[in-house]
Amino acid sequence: MSQTASVWVVLLVALVAANLPFFNDRLFGVVPLATHPKPLAVRLAELVALYFAAGGVGLLFESRAGQIAPQGWEFYAVTGALFIVLAFPGFTWRYLMKHRHG
Repeated sequence: MSQTASVWVVLLVALVAANLPFFNDRLFGVVPLATHPKPLAVRLAELVALYFAAGGVGLLFESRAGQIAPQGWEFYAVTGALFIVLAFPGFTWRYLMKHRHG
């Protein structure tokens, strides 16, 4: 896979992973929870876990392309902020839009 395609795949994985906690009431989209709807704290914990999972996909592609570059705290601050921005559509849909029930 080319480097350009790898970048697009990582961005797509990050976009899906960032919105997954907000578009369903299951843990990681698979495990049903006893509470309905899923609490915000669980959604945020899921968001953190999925941030690291998406980062793992990026790390995998980077290792296949060559040597892994060392990263400082700045890298994680920027990618974490980007991940939160990518989660905005799901957060908006879940908490800021009115939903018809019934």
